[in-house]
Amino acid sequence: MERVVVTGLGVVSCIGNDVPAFWQALVAGTSGIDVIRSFDPAALSVRIAGEVKGFQFDAKMAKRMDRFTQFAMAASRQAMAQAGLQPEGGGESRIDPERFGVVIGTGIGGLPFMEQQHAKFLARGPGRFHPLTVPIIIANMASANVSIQYRLHGPTLCISTACATGNHSIGTAFDLIRLGRADAMLAGGTESTMTPFAIDGYIQLRALSGRNDNPRTASRPFSKGRDGFVIAEGAGVLLLESLSHAQRRGAEMLAEVVGYGMSNDGHHLTAPDPSARGATQAMRLALADARLGPESVDYVNAHGTSTPLNDAQETLAIRQVFGERAQRVPVSSIKSMVGHGLGAAAGLEAVATVLALRHGILPPTINYDEPDPELALDYVPNVARQAKIEVALSNAFAFGGHNAVLAFRRFA
Repeated sequence: MERVVVTGLGVVSCIGNDVPAFWQALVAGTSGIDVIRSFDPAALSVRIAGEVKGFQFDAKMAKRMDRFTQFAMAASRQAMAQAGLQPEGGGESRIDPERFGVVIGTGIGGLPFMEQQHAKFLARGPGRFHPLTVPIIIANMASANVSIQYRLHGPTLCISTACATGNHSIGTAFDLIRLGRADAMLAGGTESTMTPFAIDGYIQLRALSGRNDNPRTASRPFSKGRDGFVIAEGAGVLLLESLSHAQRRGAEMLAEVVGYGMSNDGHHLTAPDPSARGATQAMRLALADARLGPESVDYVNAHGTSTPLNDAQETLAIRQVFGERAQRVPVSSIKSMVGHGLGAAAGLEAVATVLALRHGILPPTINYDEPDPELALDYVPNVARQAKIEVALSNAFAFGGHNAVLAFRRFA
């Protein structure tokens, strides 16, 4: 089978709308969590989020795209540019468009636009809202619009598995390339659900942190005082290519994707299996797919949501996979800085994992001020750390019990 490498990265996030700004903020331990600005949150019991700031997008195109699609378009453009490919449709891209595809998923899709148009429907009646509402809100429009923009004709899919969406999308793209069905794929996740309705839905699930008084310290994965995640938005996209194809066109290899594991808890709508069976299985399958043993792993980019149940379950899974070595494997959660981007989360974390391998720096878990004695792994507390990293895992565990884990290796 073909080896698969990463040749481009793209990011939209609450700590930066391009890869250099994103990485600089991660290494500095900068939080992007703040009081919600996109609407008045006064009526809500939770009034904080990881909102994208200063995002600019073509005004004409924006009329036909919900914000989640705009984010995917911007992140894909960055990944294409870094890979040295034609940044606009047409022209010589040096990649056969018949063998270039897209798998960019979302957990929810165009909820903000749907809410706006539904309000118009209720107020004005039939036929008085945006005629393109359906093709703007449906989840596959992020990948569809990217394909249209670059005139790509290869496999184009949308995967929606809540917080595991990004990893399932990247893993699917990885499989398509190594099986010879494509030469290159844009893959990742995108999300924007900054509406009172969406946020109140998570409030009713009691999933969110209520630390309105100090937003930047609200997301505290693995810390004893964690009380829920902080909802966020953004996009993370990787450009994957077969190694042979990337070499033929002289591309720079940022990392190699070497393994992909997936499973389901089969346990509960929102709560993880307390035995961590599914998460453990996905991690082991990713390592088996990569033909690596647990002793090869130098870093785990954790799902690390800052909820009591998830962090305990993930810690247990890490212990079950690594045994006595678990205490010596660095584990960190960038959700401490960027919040939980739902369908975008794993895409952002995959980008962070590639950058960690490339730069030899582990992003920290900030706000780790109160260790939980029941967890007690090396969570790279508060400050980034230089380290020699050859192999890293990136975990994603979602509502519905969906688990997806990627294994990356430093390209040499």
